[in-house]
Amino acid sequence: MKRILITGGAGFIGSHLCERLLREGNEVICLDNFFTGNKQNIVHLMDNPYFELIRHDLTNPFMIEVDQIYNFACPASPVHYQYNPIKTIKTSVMGAINMLGLAKRIKARILQASTSEVYGDPEVHPQPETYWGNVNPLGDRSCYDEGKRCAETLFMDYHLQNNVDAKIIRIFNTYGPNMNPNDGRVVSNFIVQALKGEDITIFGDGKQTRSFQYVDDLVEGTIRMMNTDDFMGPVNLGNQNEFTMLQLAENILEIVGSKSKLVFKPLPQDDPRQRQPDISLAKAKLDGWEAKITLEEGLKKTITYFDSII
Repeated sequence: MKRILITGGAGFIGSHLCERLLREGNEVICLDNFFTGNKQNIVHLMDNPYFELIRHDLTNPFMIEVDQIYNFACPASPVHYQYNPIKTIKTSVMGAINMLGLAKRIKARILQASTSEVYGDPEVHPQPETYWGNVNPLGDRSCYDEGKRCAETLFMDYHLQNNVDAKIIRIFNTYGPNMNPNDGRVVSNFIVQALKGEDITIFGDGKQTRSFQYVDDLVEGTIRMMNTDDFMGPVNLGNQNEFTMLQLAENILEIVGSKSKLVFKPLPQDDPRQRQPDISLAKAKLDGWEAKITLEEGLKKTITYFDSII
C-alpha cells in the first residue's frame, strides 16, 4: 500500500485516478479547491476508509507525508481557464513550486500532468516530445499553455538541481464520464448538443484534427509512468489515431440518433489546426502502452454518462 496525494482529485481525470488507485489497494488523499472539480465525481468513494478529501487551493503551500504525488490541479478547458487567466497561470506555476517543494522535503516521487497544449499550433506533425512547440505567449490561451510549459521547466530544474524524483506526462485530448457538461470542450459540447437536439457548433471548417483518447487509457499510462524507474519524460499520452471535428460530430450524431444540424462558426484565436501524438516513446518506455479503446466504444460510454446527468 502506498500513500498517494492527487491534486485536482475531484476533477474529471483526477477522480478516475482516485478510483483506480484505491481499487489497487492504496491510500488516496484527494486535494481540490472545487473551482472545476465536482464532489459528485468522488462522493461514491467517501465511505472508503482509505480515501480522504481535503479542500485546499494549490497556490498556497500544503504539508503532508505521502509516497507519491500526482499533480493534476489546473482548469483544463478553455471556458474555465480563460475565465480567470491569472488564477490559471498561478495554479500551474505556484502549484508546481509548492508541490515540488513538498516532494523535495519528504522525498516523494511526483508526476506533472502537462498537456499537448505545450506544442501550441504545431508546425511538426505528429508531435514528438523533442518538438519545442509553436505557442503564442500573449494570446487568450497563453495562461494555460505557458503555465504548463513553465511547470515543465520547474519540474526539470527541481530534478536537476535538487534531485527531486520527478516525471512529466503530456496529455492529449481526453474524454469520458465525469466530464463537466458545460466545460466547453468539443466532445462534451457535441454530446450535450446532440442529446438535447440542438445545433452542433463547429468552429472553423471542421477539418482541424484532434486525437481523442478515452480516460481509462490515460489513467493506465499515467500509473505506468509514475511507477517506471529511470525515466523522467516528458512522454506523450494520447490516441495515435487522428480525427477531424466533422468525423467526431458524425460519430456522435449516429450513436445518439440525433437529428441535430451542423452550424459553423469562426475559429477561436490560436486554436490548433492539427494535433496528433507520436507515442513511440510511450510504447518503448511504458511496457508497450498505447490507447486501446476505440472512439466508438469510448463515445458510447461517455454518451451513456451524459444521458444520465442531463
